[in-house]
Amino acid sequence: MKKRKKFKYIPLRYLFAMLITILEIVAIIGIVIALCYYVPYFYALAMATQFACTVKIIASDDNPDYKVPWLVVVLILPVVGFMLYFIFSSRKLKEKYVKRLKDIVKNTYDKSSEEEFNALKGSSITAYNQFKMLSKISGASLYTKSNIEYFSDIKLLQNKLVDDLKSANNFIFLEYFIIEEGVFWNSILNVLIEKVKCGVDVRVVFDDIGCMRTLPASYSKTLNGYGIKAIPFSRLKGSADSEFNNRNHRKIAVIDGKIAYTGGFNLADEYINLVERFGYWKDCGVRIYGEAVWEFTKLFLVDFGINTKSLMAVPENCFPKVNVDSSDGFIMPFGDGPKPLYPRRVSKSVIQNLLSCAKRYVYITTPYLIIDNDLLTDIENASLRGVDVKIVVPSIPDKKLIFTMTKSYYSRLLSAGVKIYEYTPGFMHAKTYLVDDDYAMIGTVNLDYRSLVHHFENGVLSYKSNFIKDVKSDVLSIIDSSKEIKKEELKNTLIQRFISSLVKIFAPLM
Repeated sequence: MKKRKKFKYIPLRYLFAMLITILEIVAIIGIVIALCYYVPYFYALAMATQFACTVKIIASDDNPDYKVPWLVVVLILPVVGFMLYFIFSSRKLKEKYVKRLKDIVKNTYDKSSEEEFNALKGSSITAYNQFKMLSKISGASLYTKSNIEYFSDIKLLQNKLVDDLKSANNFIFLEYFIIEEGVFWNSILNVLIEKVKCGVDVRVVFDDIGCMRTLPASYSKTLNGYGIKAIPFSRLKGSADSEFNNRNHRKIAVIDGKIAYTGGFNLADEYINLVERFGYWKDCGVRIYGEAVWEFTKLFLVDFGINTKSLMAVPENCFPKVNVDSSDGFIMPFGDGPKPLYPRRVSKSVIQNLLSCAKRYVYITTPYLIIDNDLLTDIENASLRGVDVKIVVPSIPDKKLIFTMTKSYYSRLLSAGVKIYEYTPGFMHAKTYLVDDDYAMIGTVNLDYRSLVHHFENGVLSYKSNFIKDVKSDVLSIIDSSKEIKKEELKNTLIQRFISSLVKIFAPLM
């Protein structure tokens, strides 16, 4: 019997950190406003700063969709507006992380993909160009000596994952946005504790804000007490900067450098439908076996390394040679994240290229549909040139305001011939991108600003892999269980249209 999810209070450590952040912001803005009132000519200086800030925003290389809301804030809130911009607009990784990242990457591995790219070029120049671009902007390598298994049911994936964890001999690396105490996590934790006793190197990374309401504030100490090397990603300390951006939304499990798991699922009971939140929770995941796992190992080591006080040595046998009976197409696991680690928007570029190369169909499942004009236009263009574009979103949302934003895009997309479906059994959390029976991208990437711009994400792009037929079968089943949205059904009141327009303006900041 499913249980309703209980509300969990936020631990005091997080409340204290958020309080410090709020007080810091109020103090900074308050001091500047006071100086404007009591110091001669300071107000004129503040107005000059506001003008310079406006020019800076307009002249920046940011997407226009991101510039507009900040311009609105700066112009309608004199002094306060540009102060908020300077405090919160940064989406770049801190310099102390960048230096450490370079050191960590040097100590992982540098794989040549020349042989794989030559083979891909002989198969399809379009696919070759797609993967070449992804390799350049993400630093990922191309693999053929690997295979992928697709799971449309996370409960089945859980069973397989636990079995694989039990087989570990050298190391286990787990990295998740959310970990929550319960059946799913406990089934894994019990194995981890036993493996530590056997000498296996077990490491866990979880996002500090992602687990704010799912784990005790000092849970990393609890895990370390078991012998597990556990750290929260970007620990919340209370700082008026980009601390609330650049969260780690990745979902990675690596066993002995030979087996890896990823997908939309976190390690919590709603993902295996033991706890009900928003109807049936639909998700998916993949199991990868072979050399492509190396890319996940590298991503984990980087994320673990930038959060430790001292740089740890890369364990031996992290990148073992793996014998695979038959190759499963071309596979490229990749990471995405903030600048300067990722100078370009990796996931967005992949999705745009998939849309541009599609000839017959593009099927997308996503929990959120909050996209900039570039991506919106690419989706429209694919449909307008005759490609069957279908997008599935939830019918039962997890965040009502976000769902309002999602629905604000319906009318324009439907006008271009895009078919939109709402998954009626419950919440659609799977992040699936499928094109022409040729390409599939599975991972953690949502179609919203936070995922495409702010967060650390990961995905797997594949071409001509056997598991793609299983992805298609699952997506078609999802569509059959969903309600198609018709344009004539979109009858919003004047107030609803105003709210939709307002939230769309500020969507890039949320």
